[in-house]
Amino acid sequence: MSGTAPARRSISLATRIATGAALLVPLLVLGTGALLLGLVTHDLRAQQDTRLRDRAAAVLPAAKALLSATRQDRPRVEQNQRRNLLDDALDVGIRVADPNGDRVTEGGPVPGPAVVLPHPAPAGTGGPVTVRAQGRAWRVLARPVAGADPGTLWVTAPVSATDPQVDAVRGRILWAAALAAPVAGLLAYGLARRATAPLSRLGRRAAALDPRAGAVGFTHRHSGVREVDELALALESALARYDQQVARTGRALETARSFSAAASHELRTPLMSLRTNLDVLGAHPDLPPTDRAEILSDLRDDHRRLLDLLTALRTLARGDLVEEEAFTVLDPADPAAAAVAELRRRRPEVTVDLAGPGLTGPDVGPDTGGLRVHGWEAGLRIVCDNLLANAAVHGHRPGEPARIAVGLRRDAGQAVLTVDDDGPGIPVADRAAVFDRFRRRRDSPGSGLGLTLVAQQVALHRGTVTVTEPPGGTGCRVEVRLPLVGEDAPTPPLPARREWISSTGASA
Repeated sequence: MSGTAPARRSISLATRIATGAALLVPLLVLGTGALLLGLVTHDLRAQQDTRLRDRAAAVLPAAKALLSATRQDRPRVEQNQRRNLLDDALDVGIRVADPNGDRVTEGGPVPGPAVVLPHPAPAGTGGPVTVRAQGRAWRVLARPVAGADPGTLWVTAPVSATDPQVDAVRGRILWAAALAAPVAGLLAYGLARRATAPLSRLGRRAAALDPRAGAVGFTHRHSGVREVDELALALESALARYDQQVARTGRALETARSFSAAASHELRTPLMSLRTNLDVLGAHPDLPPTDRAEILSDLRDDHRRLLDLLTALRTLARGDLVEEEAFTVLDPADPAAAAVAELRRRRPEVTVDLAGPGLTGPDVGPDTGGLRVHGWEAGLRIVCDNLLANAAVHGHRPGEPARIAVGLRRDAGQAVLTVDDDGPGIPVADRAAVFDRFRRRRDSPGSGLGLTLVAQQVALHRGTVTVTEPPGGTGCRVEVRLPLVGEDAPTPPLPARREWISSTGASA
């Protein structure tokens, strides 16, 4: 069963911010209002308590006079003092009791007679307390009446007296929260749209990007928004890596095509020779031993040439595809010494001398005085192996084994590797052409790619290779120059074009 999954609806960032603000701002208003309501209630209660203290201080003399008149049984004075007491009380409730707790007088808003009022604090320093009765709350301040006729004075006020003010504050807070929701949502949406405009523009440019243009087709101007600029930089970096990968893939495909073309072209001759010799052996089983031995020798030579050709083509393709990560800072004497040791093992009849200040002694090993190059160790080994192999095959006098001299020295910021032989040398007119692909002498047993591999690797190392004459004037000298670097020097970029397997000459 196949089908297309339904597309999910997405919400813009501006809408998300606006919705969040529309929900969050009212909650903040309500939370702030609750805090404000608590503070207002506390302040109103503090004002009420202050008023109770003031009224208690104002009526305390009248309460004392009332208690004295009551004890002395002076009705007229008692009546006048009761009137004065209630007049001074104004809007609060008053209750006066004698030492036995009998009520002498009361007036104004006071709790019922069944409510137990608090006792006064020592020295009259206590503050108002809350008393609840029949679903109502009262603030009560108790004060002792000292003197010859002691007693107790209570000043009361209902807590509900502050309710209208608290209700007014609560109503304003609810109105503010109700108005804040849409206003905050609209403002947040407008601000979010403005803040996310650079991101929207970046998204449109990314959507309209032509994949074939790559990083070159994507340009971003500084927006002033750090996150957007960081995202654009990451996108540019991803596109650049994509371009690099595309270039690597294209180069690999081109190298594969060139490898196939070169192999099919160059293998045709040895394969035909193999087929011919095999046909001769099959058609003439009674060949004389001498002729049979000659044909078998030709077969072995053709087989070796096939292997050498395939190996050289593979190595050439490997050099065209090598990446910068393979290059490190190394001593060029190491691959040179390893190549000399391998040649001595495989061809003991060849004499190899380590000449010059760069290399000392056939058994002591390299001593280059700290030469450092940015190199691919496998590539430098290819250079040394092929130079020594070429000198061993072509650099000898008739009937004599080859004599080779290898030198390594420092010269004006360069590492100079020289390989000298005592062979017939190379004419000046032919020296540049020896590095072309499949260029070889008629009697050469090689593939014609040995010096091409040398030129390729030297170019990858940003060096030069030339063919000259040894100091004695006889034979051939191949001189390789590589730039020296410091330990922390950055790796120089590889050549922009590497087409050694597909071109006939040096590549830039």
